[in-house]
Amino acid sequence: MRELVTPGELLFERPVRMEYTFIDNNRTYAKVVGLFEKERATLIPLEGIWTPRIDDTVVGTVVKGRNSVYEIDLSYFKRSILIGGMHETELTPGQVIQAQIKDIEDYRTLILFRHRVLSGGVLIEIKPAKVPRLIGRNNTMVNQISELTGTTMVVGMNGVVWLRGGDVGLATEAVLKVETEAHMQGLTERVREMLQQETKR
Repeated sequence: MRELVTPGELLFERPVRMEYTFIDNNRTYAKVVGLFEKERATLIPLEGIWTPRIDDTVVGTVVKGRNSVYEIDLSYFKRSILIGGMHETELTPGQVIQAQIKDIEDYRTLILFRHRVLSGGVLIEIKPAKVPRLIGRNNTMVNQISELTGTTMVVGMNGVVWLRGGDVGLATEAVLKVETEAHMQGLTERVREMLQQETKR
């Protein structure tokens, strides 16, 4: 069962190595506001900045490029660079791409690779801390939104979500509901009920 915890709250009476926690006097405490699940020893942050990791999937917009080196706007990070291959199609400013993080240089510049262009569609932004809740355990949340609205979705760990096709308006409403109610229990079921009711109209 998940419970809402706040920074400094005691999670375990013993040292447990977990993300978003710290250990003091052999006890484990929360560093962030988040959803804690004791049985799985996991803490999903609900607030805080995005900490990029190698292999994270991101969604961004091409700002400019030269000689197959492109600057990508990821909204929640200052500098991101994509290095394209010699035989790849040139990208143009304004195009939206999905990519992965290959490297992080000096904690300030993200190096991206394995990109693909996301044509058409719309972008919405949510707080990166809410992305794990939007994805859900085993992709449960994002899959049900996609299936019940007929919308293709790509969720970037940087908080940028690309949507195309189906009922994009309803899918957007569901995504924003997840962001707003990420701390609440039974959210997956409530989102499903909302989507089913709306699609019956």
